[in-house]
Amino acid sequence: MAFVITRLCRDCVDQSCVSECPVDCIYEFRGDDPRGEFPDQLYIDPEICINCGICEPACPWEAIFEREDVPMLFEEDIALNARVLERPSDFAVPEATDRQLPSSDQVRSNKQKWGLYE
Repeated sequence: MAFVITRLCRDCVDQSCVSECPVDCIYEFRGDDPRGEFPDQLYIDPEICINCGICEPACPWEAIFEREDVPMLFEEDIALNARVLERPSDFAVPEATDRQLPSSDQVRSNKQKWGLYE
């Protein structure tokens, strides 16, 4: 089972997980997206992910879940991550950049925005 990056990553895109991944399975979308099918977030290629779990605690937004633990509210995100397989040339491993870590209030607010309450 692969890990999944959920919509909690949208517009946050911290990239801490990218530098931790030992198999470079975390991607960003770089293709043309006129219909807005690929939101501004990171994606995990489920065929490359080795289920090591190193990415999960590295995400300060708490956006990464093991596939079977993805909250029901975010189940659509499982298929969204798998779409990396449909258009592989439109995805690439980003160069991780240092970003300011979110505060616990920002993380909580982001979860509330997406309907996930602690």
